[in-house]
This record gives sequence, C-alpha cells and structure tokens, in this order.
Amino acid sequence: MKKVSIIFLQAVVVLIGIVALAILIRFPLTEGRAVNLDLLSIYLDPFILYGYAASIAFFVALYKAFKLLGYIRQDKVFSSKSIKALKSIKYCAVILSVFIVMAGLYIWLFHNKEDDPAGFIAVCVVTSFVSIVVATATAIFEKLLQNAVKMKSENDLTI
Repeated sequence: MKKVSIIFLQAVVVLIGIVALAILIRFPLTEGRAVNLDLLSIYLDPFILYGYAASIAFFVALYKAFKLLGYIRQDKVFSSKSIKALKSIKYCAVILSVFIVMAGLYIWLFHNKEDDPAGFIAVCVVTSFVSIVVATATAIFEKLLQNAVKMKSENDLTI
C-alpha cells in the first residue's frame, strides 16, 4: 500500500476523532433535558458522564487504529505490535457495544412515560450492531495476521 494513502487514512482517523470530540462537547448543550440547566449541571448529568465514560473505548480504538496504520506504513504489519493493536481494537469495540446496549436498556426501562424512546433505542441498536461488526471483522483480521506471523516465523527458522 502506498505511504500517501496510509497517511490519508491516518488523517481520516484523526478527523473522526476531532468530529467525535466536537459532538461530545456540543451535543449536551442542545439535548432536550439541558434547556433550562446551567453549564455545570449539564456536564454533571449522570447520563452525559456515562456517555463520556463509554467514549473512552471509542477513542482508544481510534488511537490503536492510528498506531496500526503507522505499523503498516513502516512495513511492520506482520509483527506482534500489529496483533496487539487489533486485539485492543476488538476489545474496545466489544466494550463500546456493551456500554451502548446498557444505555439503551436503561432508557427503555426508565424513560419518562410521556417520552417516546424509539429513536434512541433505534440508534442504540444500529450503533451496537456496527460495534459488533467491527469487533468481528477485527477478530478475523487478528486471526489471519496471527497465522501469517506464525508462517513467517516458521519460514525464517527453516532458512
């Protein structure tokens, strides 16, 4: 893969992180429950804090994806560091999916009876599905990379 395209992908990863951070900062101010709250009360809301805690796994996965692209750019794709990065991305995707499902269950069980949680539940279903797909794809790539590293080390021993 050309180094320019890998640098482009790293820039995309950084851009995704910046956009996600901007959404995390801006969204609580526009959210429905925050209309009559002061700035401190908005950011100390337990559900908003829960969202921030869940986003840690997302940002760790982005960081590991950035590092993995760096390994690919340095032609170190067949290394234990790449396998560890993929494993971390897989775990982060699973953790994020669990956080999303728990938030959806909380809203579904304890929502205000005057509100309709269908939109939030739909977003939770879609994002948890995407997280599970990422975890599954990463697990497959991890297994393929482990087998390739194993074959490479066996070939290096026979030479």
